[in-house]
Amino acid sequence: MTLNHLRYACAVAKEHSINEASKKLFISQPSLTTALHSLESELGFDLFIRSKNGMTLTVKGEEFIGYAKSVLEQMDILDAKYISKTEIRRSFSVSMQHYTFAVNAFTEVVKQYGMDEFEFAVHETKTFEVIENVRNQKSEIGVLYLNDMNRTVLTKLFHESGIEFHPLFDCDIYVYMSKGNPLSGKESVSMEDLEPYPCLGFDQGDYNSAYYAEEVLSTYPYKRFIRANDRATLLNLMKGLNGYTLCSGIICEDLNGSDYCAVKLDSNEKMTIGYIARKNAIISDLGQQYIEELGKYKDMTL
Repeated sequence: MTLNHLRYACAVAKEHSINEASKKLFISQPSLTTALHSLESELGFDLFIRSKNGMTLTVKGEEFIGYAKSVLEQMDILDAKYISKTEIRRSFSVSMQHYTFAVNAFTEVVKQYGMDEFEFAVHETKTFEVIENVRNQKSEIGVLYLNDMNRTVLTKLFHESGIEFHPLFDCDIYVYMSKGNPLSGKESVSMEDLEPYPCLGFDQGDYNSAYYAEEVLSTYPYKRFIRANDRATLLNLMKGLNGYTLCSGIICEDLNGSDYCAVKLDSNEKMTIGYIARKNAIISDLGQQYIEELGKYKDMTL
């Protein structure tokens, strides 16, 4: 296996076509096909599913391409720093549950990075996709929470995916709501106080089980529950229906505005906010910077 093999496989994965990849690589189509077959023979499994519609990655292929991209990026960094001594286009990707503080931390990293060329990505998405993106190295880091209810199931999934969870801080549970909600002025509220209002949660697609819920107390028998796909819709429902969701209590008015508040929930439940990364992975300097920014929110928990 050579670096060229990795470059060829990554190009085909990106273009979904031998023909298009060969044009980008400036090599002949037969040469590229031969190189891919040689690589797959050495690996002992197929990287791609070949069909009339093009080339799509197999499950093992997705994992391999994730590693290949990481190796090629590190080689580019070494080349730029020690051989060609040129600036390189840096890349960094993070996936997260719907946390405004995690988005804020990302923006701080971008600001600190300056105006050099870069290609960053932030994926605010479903819990299972956060885990999958880190497993496949689509993202270097994922941000989510554990509590007593989901810890065993998610820890098992992390282990099977070659992922480790790193705790950052523990939080009490808060009720996030519009300041127009009749309960917004209270120091604390109970689940009984909340019964007249709909609980709002993020839709988890095919993984709408309590273990993948972004909201704690996911097994509570809510009388009214509404799922939404994105944060903007959730905020609109808070205003329009006096809905609420359960959260860490970290308020980021810069992104959500000043029309919302967090009220302490009468509960002994805790949630542990942390990040996941591939086991034994070397976190990049940008990744370390992002983790440091996340850690700053420990002092902002209400």
